[in-house]
Amino acid sequence: MWVFVRLLLAWLGSWGCAGKLVAPAQAWAGIKEGQGPTLLRARRSWVWNQFFVIEEYAGPEPVLIGRLHSDVDRGEGQTKYLLTGEGAGTVFVIDEATGNIHVTKSLDREEKAQYVLLAQAVDRASNRPLEPPSEFIIKVQDINDNPPVFPLGPYHATVPEMSNVGTSVIQVTAQDADDPSYGNSAKLVYTVLDGLPFFSVDPQTGVVRTAIPNMDRETQEVFLVVIQAKDMGGHMGGLSGSTTVTVTLSDVNDNPPKFPQSKGLYQFSVVETAGPGALVGRLRAQDPDLGDNALMAYSILDGEGAETFSISTDAQGRDGLLTIRKPLDFESRRSYAFRVEATNTLIDPAYLRRGPFKDVASVRVAVQDAPEPPVFTHSTYHLAVPENSAPGTLVGRVSAMDLDSPASPIR
Repeated sequence: MWVFVRLLLAWLGSWGCAGKLVAPAQAWAGIKEGQGPTLLRARRSWVWNQFFVIEEYAGPEPVLIGRLHSDVDRGEGQTKYLLTGEGAGTVFVIDEATGNIHVTKSLDREEKAQYVLLAQAVDRASNRPLEPPSEFIIKVQDINDNPPVFPLGPYHATVPEMSNVGTSVIQVTAQDADDPSYGNSAKLVYTVLDGLPFFSVDPQTGVVRTAIPNMDRETQEVFLVVIQAKDMGGHMGGLSGSTTVTVTLSDVNDNPPKFPQSKGLYQFSVVETAGPGALVGRLRAQDPDLGDNALMAYSILDGEGAETFSISTDAQGRDGLLTIRKPLDFESRRSYAFRVEATNTLIDPAYLRRGPFKDVASVRVAVQDAPEPPVFTHSTYHLAVPENSAPGTLVGRVSAMDLDSPASPIR
């Protein structure tokens, strides 16, 4: 029966049997006839039907990777060894006389991880098989020749402003084409290259999280975070790749409205002839939040002002429109003073501590005089005069006055 794979990768004399061999990595260290082996690893038990070749070996070629041997071979040159299967004759060649197998070129595990071949011993003179053919495998052993890559990068993510420390933002995932089952060539560790101290990344999972509290969108809205993945467990000598994560802070209602006027005072003037519904002026409380978080409602706090004026919010939900509610009379009252309150319509209970979400402004409205015609003291006069009265006879008196200036003469 065949005893295949008497690998000439180590000095076998001290072991006394073919089952105790040195790891195949030393085959790549090179074993030339007449030279002793270079031991790279401690001895270990070896499965006879599997060889190993380290990928991308760039040493002298061809490289001896092992030897096939049959017990019927007495060393008299009557036995010929044949090799068929994947890569036989091109990638792998066999010395027909000795059974030594060589690899002829550098191999890439990521292109092909193993080769299945068939070995046979035949009589050199008659080509008669001396034993049945036997199948064996040559595995391409991985080296760290592929850097991690982020196939889905660059990334974009959104997280609410003011989020708690540790809030998950996004998970980034790198891939490494090296063999995950061998060594640490594909063991990845994630780190933040740019984006500290605002964000962190889980070294094992690639989950990006917030790292500081109270990040304010109104201060900085967009962050560019650079994440690195490094193989070899992150140790020195590992290969690395990086990707970017553009993180946008979304708005929350964390800012109360504020009237910008000095001491919160608005002053308007309106002519007395302006009728109900006429616009007196606009008030705007400023809110740096966005969208619904910046919507406001306005109200008049003082009863006297509310009787004469109305205030409503414009269609955009930002400005307060002050209008006349009932007719004005300069001669009766020349000015009004009252207070207006602006309040956010949507308030998030989570941010009540940043409130109150309202502000008050003082409003003063001056009523302007308008030119008016003289007014009779009575709308109707009834006078009587005797008949046949002579011309120039006094019939009666009518009286009128100028309301704008009562002392002005009337004609």
